[in-house]
Amino acid sequence: MTTTTLPLDLAAHIETPEDVALFLQASFDGGTPAEIGHALGIVARSTGMAALAEKAGVPRQTLYKALSAEGNPSLDTFVKIIRALGLKLVAEAA
Repeated sequence: MTTTTLPLDLAAHIETPEDVALFLQASFDGGTPAEIGHALGIVARSTGMAALAEKAGVPRQTLYKALSAEGNPSLDTFVKIIRALGLKLVAEAA
């Protein structure tokens, strides 16, 4: 008997602002910059890339490029994405 598996699309499971915050917090808590960028890409897909780009004031293609596997979003783009998602960054002592 063979087992068939399907790819997991995390973006399909991020539905609420609380889901977004928890998912990103998990990536911030020890993730590499590449992992955090990947997590932002998943969140962007879950909310709609075009709508997020418009709300962030970033061209859609720039957002796709910044959040791609090879991307490296600037701090400016990162902050715009976080704000467009309705989130705020909080620093706390480790």
